[in-house]
This record gives sequence, C-alpha cells and structure tokens, in this order.
Amino acid sequence: MEVTALSVGKSVLSGVLGYAKSAIAEEVALQLGVKQDQAFITDELEMMQSFMMEAHEERDDSKVVKTWVKQVRDTAYDVEDCLQDFAVRLDKQSWWRFPCTLLERHRAAKKMKKLRAKVEDVSKRNVRYRLIKGSGSRASASEQSNTIAAAIFGVDDARRAAKQDNQRVDLLQLINDRDHDLKVIAVWGTGGDIGQTSIIRAAYENPDIQSKFPGRAWIRVMHPFSPKGFVQSLVNQLHATKGVEVLLEAEKAEQDLAQEFNECVNEKRCLIVLNDLSTIEEWDQIKKFFRNNKKGSRIVVSTSQVEVASLCAGQESQASELKQLSADQTLYAFYDKVSEKGKDLVKPLSSSAVVPGEITDDQSKDADGKKVVRSLTHIRTSVGALEELIGRKKEITDIIELILNRDQQCQVISLWGMGGLGKTTLISGVYQSPKLSDKFEKCAFVTIMRPFNLAELLRSLAVRLHDQSSKEDLLDIRFGNNKSLASMGIEELTKCLSNILENKSCLIVLDDMSSTREWDLIKPVFHSMEKTSRIIVTTREENIANHCSGENGTVHNLQVLEPEEALYLFSKKVFGEITYLAEQRNPELVKEARQILKRCAGLPLAIVVIGGFLANRPKTPEEWRRLNENISAELDMNPELGMIKAVLEKSYDGLPYYLKSCFLYLSIFPEDYIISRRRLVCRWAAEGYSIERRGKSDIATADSYFVALNNRSMTLPSQQSVHSMKSMDSCKLHDLMREIAISKATEENLVFRLEEGCSLNTHGTIRHLAISSNWKGDQSEFENIIDLSRLRSVSVFGQFMPFYISDKMRLLRVLDLEGTYGLGYHDLDNIGKLLHLKYLSLRGCYCTLRLPRSLGNLRQLQTLDIRETQITTLPKTIVNLQKLQYIHAGKKSDYVDKGEKSLLARCLVRLEVGSHLCASCCVPSLLGIPDFKRRDVCTSACCMEIPALMRDLVEECYGAWVPRGMGKLKGLQTLRVVNVGRGNSVLQNIKMLTGLRKLGVTGISKKNGVAFCSAISSLSRLDSLLVRAAGKPGLCGCLDGISSPPVNLQSLKLYGNLETLPEWIKKLQYLVKLKLGGTGLANHDASMEFLGKLPKLEILGLCRLSFQGEELHFHSPQTEIAFGNLRVLILAEIISVKFESGSMPNLEQLVMTSEIKDKLCVSGLEFLPSMKEVKFIGWIPFDWKMIRPHDSETRDKMIEEHMHEERRRVGEFRMKIQEQLARNPNQPILI
Repeated sequence: MEVTALSVGKSVLSGVLGYAKSAIAEEVALQLGVKQDQAFITDELEMMQSFMMEAHEERDDSKVVKTWVKQVRDTAYDVEDCLQDFAVRLDKQSWWRFPCTLLERHRAAKKMKKLRAKVEDVSKRNVRYRLIKGSGSRASASEQSNTIAAAIFGVDDARRAAKQDNQRVDLLQLINDRDHDLKVIAVWGTGGDIGQTSIIRAAYENPDIQSKFPGRAWIRVMHPFSPKGFVQSLVNQLHATKGVEVLLEAEKAEQDLAQEFNECVNEKRCLIVLNDLSTIEEWDQIKKFFRNNKKGSRIVVSTSQVEVASLCAGQESQASELKQLSADQTLYAFYDKVSEKGKDLVKPLSSSAVVPGEITDDQSKDADGKKVVRSLTHIRTSVGALEELIGRKKEITDIIELILNRDQQCQVISLWGMGGLGKTTLISGVYQSPKLSDKFEKCAFVTIMRPFNLAELLRSLAVRLHDQSSKEDLLDIRFGNNKSLASMGIEELTKCLSNILENKSCLIVLDDMSSTREWDLIKPVFHSMEKTSRIIVTTREENIANHCSGENGTVHNLQVLEPEEALYLFSKKVFGEITYLAEQRNPELVKEARQILKRCAGLPLAIVVIGGFLANRPKTPEEWRRLNENISAELDMNPELGMIKAVLEKSYDGLPYYLKSCFLYLSIFPEDYIISRRRLVCRWAAEGYSIERRGKSDIATADSYFVALNNRSMTLPSQQSVHSMKSMDSCKLHDLMREIAISKATEENLVFRLEEGCSLNTHGTIRHLAISSNWKGDQSEFENIIDLSRLRSVSVFGQFMPFYISDKMRLLRVLDLEGTYGLGYHDLDNIGKLLHLKYLSLRGCYCTLRLPRSLGNLRQLQTLDIRETQITTLPKTIVNLQKLQYIHAGKKSDYVDKGEKSLLARCLVRLEVGSHLCASCCVPSLLGIPDFKRRDVCTSACCMEIPALMRDLVEECYGAWVPRGMGKLKGLQTLRVVNVGRGNSVLQNIKMLTGLRKLGVTGISKKNGVAFCSAISSLSRLDSLLVRAAGKPGLCGCLDGISSPPVNLQSLKLYGNLETLPEWIKKLQYLVKLKLGGTGLANHDASMEFLGKLPKLEILGLCRLSFQGEELHFHSPQTEIAFGNLRVLILAEIISVKFESGSMPNLEQLVMTSEIKDKLCVSGLEFLPSMKEVKFIGWIPFDWKMIRPHDSETRDKMIEEHMHEERRRVGEFRMKIQEQLARNPNQPILI
C-alpha cells in the first residue's frame, strides 16, 4: 500500500518535471539568465522523484519519510509556481515595459537562487537522515517458503473469511473453550514474530484466565532443544506452592523431576505458552510430555513458521485471522476444528454468530462406474454473509443459469464492481449452491493474495483440486516427475495442474483479480479442461472483467442494492427480521434508518457492518441519530466500523499515483453531486494533472483518467444522458468513497472545504478551495482562513459573494462558478488580474450579463464556459487569448419556433421584461435584500434588455455574438454556440479555424448560406456540428452547398426548416448521432429510408415538427435492414408513432416526451426485440392567466385539480404502453 503523501508527491513532481523540462521553461530560464539554476533544480527534483519511487518499492510509510515527502511536494509546488509565473510575466512584454522587465529579471534571478537553496536543503535532508535506502529489500528465502506454505495450510481461506465476513477469532475465547480435552493453539504472523508476544501476553495475564488456570507457565524454547532443561523450567514456574524456593533449589534427579512434572502438569488445569518454537522436530519431542488429562489444559505455541503452526494444532486444524497489525502484517491462529458445541469461537467483529461450513464431499461416478470423491473448497460462511445475499436472488439465478448452460464452450464469467458490494459473498453463494453440487468433477475456490505470487496461486489450486486431504502430506504430494508440490517451479506446477484438469469438467473461482497480467499468467493452466467447464472471476475493474471473459464470456456489473432491499438487509441485521422496519412499527426509527442507509448508498458491506454495530446498541431514534450526525468520525475511530473503510481503501491503495490525485480532487464536489465529465476533464487538464504525451493531448489523457476511475469502481456512473455518444457523460461519488477522498485530501492539505462547522485552523498551504452553499462567513473571515496567494482553484457551490474573487489569488488556475447565483454585473471586473487562469466557468449563472474587456489579459486561458447565461456577446479582447481551446456559449434548446412573431409582439415582450426589471430596482430596499444592488438591476435593464430587444427584431438568439478576428485563435477545438447572423465575416474567421472539432452556429440564412457551406467544407477535423435557423425559409437551401462534408463527423444536429435532407449526409459513414428539430421533412417514407441507411447511426432524435404530418411510421424493411445499429430513439412531442416488425432490430431505449392529447398514440412496442426500457414524460398545459382573477385559495384548488387530472391521464397512457411491453419477449421496463 502506497501512502497518500507519496502518491500526491509523485503526482506533483511528475507535473513539475514535465513543465520544467518543457521548451517554454527552457526559454524562460534562458531569457531571465537563470538557466544554470533551472537545470540544477530540475535535476534535483528528478532525483527526488527517483527516491520516492524507491520509497514505494520499499513500502516505506514512516512518519519521517512522510514529512520529507511533503516538504519535497511543497518545494515542487513552489518551483512550478515560480517558473510559470515568470513565463506569464514575460508574456506581457512590450517596448514601453522594458524597465519593468529588467526589474522582473532581477527579482526572478534572486527568487531562483532562493529556490535552488531550498531544493538543495530538502535534498540533503534525505541523505542526512538516511530516509530512503536506495534499493528495495527482497523477501528472504524463509519468507518465500512461508508464502508457499501459507497457501497450503488454509491461511488464504482465513484471509478470505476475514475479508468476506469480517470473520476473526478471539484468543481469549479459544483458550476459554469449555472442551475438557487438551488443546493446542498456534499463533503465526505474516511479518515474522512481531506482535505475537504482545497479543499472547495480554491473554496470558488476563484476570479471568489466571483464575481458570491454576497452573501457568511461559517457556522460551531453547536452541538446541534440551528436554531436561525444558521440564525443569516448566516445573519451576508451575510449582507455585513453594514460591521462590523452587527457583533456588538445586537441580533435581530425573526421577524426582518427572514426578513433580506429572503433579504440576497432568494433575491440574494448565496454560502453557511455548515461545519461539522453530521446528516440527522440537514439537515432536515436547508433545510427548503432555497427556490428555481431560482437565481442559491449553498449550499456546508462538512460531515464525506457518507449517509448524499448522502441524502443532493437529491434522484437522483450521486457520483463522486473529488480528491485523498493519497492512502487511496479520496474525493467525491455528486450532482444532470448532466442535458442535463451540461454534461461537469464530465470529465476525459485528457479533454475528458463525455457521462453520464443513468440507463438502460429493460423489460422482467416473467412466468405470467407480465413485470419485472430490472436495469443494472449505468455505466458512457467517450469518452475516448469508444475510448479504438478501436482494441478490436474481444475480445468483442468472449466474447459475449461465454455469448450467452446456451449449457454450468453456466460458469465463466475470463479476466486477466496487469494493464492499459482496462479490465474494455472492459467488460463494453460487459456488455452494445445491444445483451445482454434482455437475462438475473438479471444483476450486481461490482468493488471489497480494502481492501476487503465481507459484503460490498454482500450489493453492493444486491442493484444492488434488484428491488427497491429509494435511501432513500436502507439501509432500508426489506427481509423475517424483517432485513434491513445494519444490515445483511455475512450469512444473502448470503442467501438473494441466494434468489434473485434463478432460475434466471443472468449476474454478478466482476471487479478486487485480490486473490483466495476472489472468494472462493463469490462463494457460485451464486449456486442457473440458468445454463444459466454467471459470468465475471477480474483480473491481471493468477492463479486467472484459479481458478475462473475452469474446465468448459474460461480464456482470454488480450494482448496489435497491433502497427497499437495503432496508430489508439492515432490518435483518439489526432486528433479525427482514420486514421489521418495513412494517412501520416505529416511524421515527424508520426515518433514522433511511438516513443511515442513504450514507450506505446500497453498499452491502456498510449495511451489514453498521447494522451489526447497532444490533448491540439501544434501538432508539436518538441513538441512531447520533450515529448519523457523527458517521465520519465513527468510520475513522470506531474499530467495529473500521472494516468498511479498510475494504474501500483497498481500491484507493491499488490506484497508480496519478489516479490517486485525480480521485482526491473529487472531494471538491458536494455530497450526491453529479459531476460532468466535460467539466472534470477540462479542470484536470488546467490543473496540470494530465499532460500532452506522445501526440495524445492533455484533454485526451485526462479523459482516459475519467474512464479509468470508473473502470476501477472508484466512481459511480450517474444516469447516462441518452443524448450522449459516450458510455458515461457524468459520474458521482459513493458517500463512503467520498469520505475517504475528503479524509485523505484534507490530510495532504490538497483540498479545503469551506462549509458550516468546518475547522478554521488550517495547517500548511491549501491549493484547492471549495466553498459550500451553507457557509455564511464574511470577507475578513474568508481572507484570514487561508493564504489566497497560493490557491490554484476556487469552486463555489450556492450563492456567490463578491469577495470570493480576489486579486490576491495571483496563482489561480481554475475559477469554477457553475450553477452559482447572485453574481452581479460588476463582480467580474477584476478577473483580468488572474493571469494564471486556465479554466473559467460561469455556466448556469443566470444573473451574469457580460464579460469585461480585461478578459483579454488571461493569456493562459484554455476553457471558457458561459453556456446557459445571459451573456450574448464576447468581448473584442478575446482574440488575444491564443491558448484558448474551448468556448461553450449560448443556450440549449431542441425546439425551433416555426412561426414568425410580428414586430409589435416582440417589442411588447421586451418592453414587458424591461419594465419588470426597472420595477425590481425597488425590491432590494423594500425587502431589505443586501445581495442585489439597485445599480446592477438598473444597468441590467438599460445595457442588456435594450440591445437584446433590437437583436430580437432580427431573430431569437440562441448563440453568442463573437468579434472579428476569431480566426487568430488557431488552438480552438470547440466553438459553440455562436451567432453568425450579422454577416459573412464571422464565418470567414471560422473557416480559418482548421483545428475545430466541435462547432455550433445559429443565425444561418440564405444571406450567409454559401459562406457557411464554404467554411464547413474547410473544417475537415469536425466530429460534431450543430446548425440552427429560426422561422422560414430557415435552413431550406442553406446546406446544399457543402461539397466536402467532414468525413469524421459523428454528431449532427439540425434545427430549422429543411423540407428535404441534404444529400451529403449520406456520405457521413461515421455518423453516430443525429437530431432533427423543426426540419419539417416533407416526404415521410423517403426520409425514413434515407435515415435508415446511415450505417453507424446509434442515436436518433426527432423533435417537434421534424416531419410534416402527425404520424411517424417505422416500416419493415423490404430489402436490407434499416436502422441496423440504432440503440436509442428520442421522440419529443410526436403525436403518433408506429413500429412494424423488424423495423428496429437493435433498439434498446425509447424516450418519449409529449403533451397528453386525445390523438397521442404509440403502437408496435412488442415488435422491438432488443428493447430494454421505455421512458415516458407527459404533461397537460396549464393556463396560468385563467387563475389570476381568483383569490389564493381558489387558485390553489384549481392547481390541485389540474395536477390530479394530469396524473390521471398520464397514468392511463402509461398503462397502454405497459400493455404492449408485457407482450415484448425481452420484457422491457417502463420508467
């Protein structure tokens, strides 16, 4: 496990070194005359990065190393800030600034000297304190031997039991077991004997143990072993009646010594601890001294050899986890199998009793009719594990059906999902199902241990699959080459397993696969199995699941539990009854339970552990409310809940360092927040989390990080937009994963969340600030909390305050105000002072009216997002922003107004809005609202509404006006949506942007149609195009002149009157998504045939008035298949839709939105064989003017009656849809 400090440090250094070695940094250093210092600093940082890599190899997570790593990280931040600040300042050169430039050069040289001294000091500190040794330590031969033996003697089973069910043993309970036989308990640890003495000593000195065992002795086994010395030492400690005299007594004769030994050991109940037993030969000599006196004596053996521990406990012993001391060290207890009357010795920490599963023997006959006995893997199943199968009936049934489907070849079934979903438990339930008990000749269930060891895994498989069951012979199993299992290498083990599996029908479970490489190494073993064999793989990563299953396999993504199933599981765990809470016996308790389950978010592990904890607590609303209010602290500090965090942190620990920083960055966003993929990817790139490498842009790299986090189950996909071509266009964090992100980001001073109740005492330099909606502090408090000069990002959620933007934020890279409110007209006036700004988002800030001219100072700006705002004009200075890559502007709408408003009607609308704004000038003073100023409201009315009124006389404006000179922005990749209705000059500039990939324009007409077609023909890299025109003739005749359409175009949206589709659309062989709105296509059948022939089309959206007439009719194709790849169909305000058999063979999702009318009709849904879901949103329009004359009570009644009628009619229409879906063999759902 790599500590967070190392991960963040490596991520920062990676970014800094990438920039420090860049041509820009080299040029800056050369100009400033600090090239030598810059080269020295770069070399030193590179060496520090190597040291950090070594620290990771050595798994060095000491506090001293962590402190040094944080100092390196902070120094690296300072170096990057310094170099980039120099570059930004030098970028402003002009002849009249020459004196200032000289002064800046002097300051820069002085600052670089200080930085060099700081870097030297940090570097020397590593040598001074010998923090990192420089080479990773190798496991000793004895450790490797222990690893091999651990696989054979049940340790991996014990690990899986602890991981799956939190199943551990208590040493006190093992010693206190009421069985009268002499019992041996052996303790062994993965990290040698560290920690063994302490845990045994605690039990040895326990008052209860002292009272129950009159005779106690603690013996260190001497080497070489001396039988007489051993007996003498034992008698000295056990002969308590003579006290100290015994120690002073001369050595006794052997006969007397034997007699006293019998009196002390065999005549009373004793507890003997044997410390440092090293060989089985020593044990063979020692055990002869003890006979079973039926007095309940116990012998506790401490050893560093797993084989010795296992054999001391007896042939029929079992291993269980005793205590986890650290990530790399765990103690195990080996003891005689739990008897029927002692089943409660092994139990999860959540206090669930254990139902031990025996080795399951089932018999089947071979070809000769002889019985072949085979043993299923020994899997201990706790009640908690059985409870976790609540809500998983369908998944278990589906997987068993796949296993029993003998028509397919040898198949790999992969199950993936985030940690804590119960993948292991689910597959254990499948594996132990009676339906499979006699279907396979060989079975094995193996958990892959960390670090991965192929030889260990193969030995573990061989032990489980071999017919022999005597533990003492396991390491000495002989095969055809007369070699023992323990001495075989990987090649020999592979051949051995292939022989065992050859022509056998097998069921193999490989639990917790963590890389594709592991599968590639294991896979050759299974080539000789019968075709009816099945391999089940569980993993946390989607790409691993896909890789293992291949083309012929099946991949299952295990999801969280549904709310009601989660409630059943929680109720069962707390009360022992599934329906206790569902029966509403205590509404207040149910309310608190649902709050707890909201935090669990359907994660079975969290539900079971928290439920087990609450089962032993007072079952009152007050008690549960306290847990809800302090859940974060409880997860950190309460050992009974610690397993939740431990399991989830395993996913985090497995991330490469660059993904860890990306994951911690997500702690910026509020709970349950839907995080846009576009937004996050652009922010990561602006922060330097991704860099351009080998021709792959920083955005493309950041996008791959987004996918990787989802594939590794670190994020949850939110409900995918049907409008998106991507598999996932947004994500969110599970509440418990968010707690981990917040905890680690706070620990590293990476993110500070300014919210109600937060600590105002920050330690260290904060880089990212997130301001929550519930924080109500003032400016002085804000400026005193953190050092604004070192901030790299500010994210505001909720209400905006003017002091959230300060010219002190001189290093700010990201300013994200998306969705905020209260942003005044003048609040952005000083934004031009944020010279390092790379990402600026005002999306959804409705009150934002303009961008200042000073925007042109932001020469580092890469992303400008002003979508869904009142900003309709970009300042002229924007043409200075040579690094700008993404401009998102305008408003989103799928509808086009076909009718043209009269001049008088449009004037009246604008005058009404203007009068409302002017009247609102009085609102702040009348209502005492401090956040809105009269000046802002008046300015809005005068400066915004009057120009808007004049533009409205031309057409409805869905895009922003852009200045001339946009053609200078050669780096632009996205430009949408802009208004080109003023003439051809803007289109001529767009034609020069040959790097554009996404373009959206409005204002197309006959006047600029030729210029637009010429521009599009020049933009060969376009993969997304949106075109809009209002009224008539709209787009009719405006698009036909495109002679060379972009061959790689994947998304096309056309809004405006067309009547016929342009012929060049047929050339778009890669078109995946097409949306039409207001196009008024005349020839229905011809247009449908046209659309049906688009070979790659997967998403088709037909909005209001896309066709003339009221009915859409999807016919059965007469010759070739139409709409062969279409997966999603979106219909908006279409009156009548009819599907014929074979019309859309692969359609999976249908989305319909419409006003409820008498003519509304949809038919033929039963003829869509691949349909999975239908989503319908309906409404009835409400005439608000009708209720104005009435009093409030009457108005409320009229609204309530309308809503009741709307629900009734929508429900009736949904019933008609449901009737058709019931006849569909694929049984799609209606949502």
